[in-house]
Amino acid sequence: MKIEENIPLAPLTTLKIGGPARYFVRAETESDVVQALGFASDKKQEVFVLGGGSNILVADAGFDGVIIQVALKGVSYDPFEDSTLVTATAGEDWDTLVKSCVNSDLAGVECMSGIPGFVGGTPVQNVGAYGQEVAETIEIVRCLDRLSGQIVELSNAQCGFTYRTSIFNSSERGRYIVLSVAYRLRQGGEPRIVYKDLVERFEGDEPSLHEVRKAVLDIRRSKSMVIEEADPNSKSAGSFFKNPVVTAETLDDILGRYPDVPSFAFGEAHKIPAAWLIERSGFQKGYQLGNAAISTKHTLAIINAGGATAADVIALKNVIQTKVLTEFGISLAPEPVFVGFD
Repeated sequence: MKIEENIPLAPLTTLKIGGPARYFVRAETESDVVQALGFASDKKQEVFVLGGGSNILVADAGFDGVIIQVALKGVSYDPFEDSTLVTATAGEDWDTLVKSCVNSDLAGVECMSGIPGFVGGTPVQNVGAYGQEVAETIEIVRCLDRLSGQIVELSNAQCGFTYRTSIFNSSERGRYIVLSVAYRLRQGGEPRIVYKDLVERFEGDEPSLHEVRKAVLDIRRSKSMVIEEADPNSKSAGSFFKNPVVTAETLDDILGRYPDVPSFAFGEAHKIPAAWLIERSGFQKGYQLGNAAISTKHTLAIINAGGATAADVIALKNVIQTKVLTEFGISLAPEPVFVGFD
């Protein structure tokens, strides 16, 4: 295990923002993870576990502790009757795994094509897009339990999945380090077509998994939600705010002023697109504050418009949240994890 000091973190994130890590460990084995935690304990240092850096904002001062980048590699496929258990280690690239599953005619993750980041991050935030989320397919999450020091396997139910939430980022935040994830996928299954853009695109057709993956990538690319060096709008952390879930009473109040408000049933509550709330609060694509801006392709993404600092992003975040709260009485919750902030 190699321990490095003062390693810049900005290049390891999709926002390309942030200061250095006091200590940095790239853990390529489970033993490396254990040793890195031991080092942090000996030094009495705080730990942050880094994956693909696609959903974080690092403070300008960096992180005064130990960054452990879990870089374990390996994927296995275990077929059983009409399903296959796909087990991927935490350091595998998520979209590469999705592509491989689609090529193997395995259904269950095709609508999550193009999402940046590593496999290890998918159960943490219950990653989802275009009508699918990983909670629907995850069977086992193998973790290092920092409390007991033991490696444990958590079932789907034990992970406590809800919308963009799990025990990993809520009740047990910081306790577990994800080492691998096992997904139960349907062999030869039909793709999921429930998202509005996909329903309209394939109306009357029966698309293949490949066609759905391509369509999702096209949609994401049109919104600069695919990380591409040539696209300045892709210097982002993806969707910066979660779609808020509101009560029927709150929705009725908004409908009284905005009859065109889009909403989706979410149990007994309703989900309103955060992008719509942002736009109706007076923000348009391309709005800029300092060197941070709203994407010119999608109002839900905050981008590094060139030389942006974490302070720039926080300032823009705060302005958006304040105006949405004032106009609608709704508090927008950020999706990215803030690293190195007080």
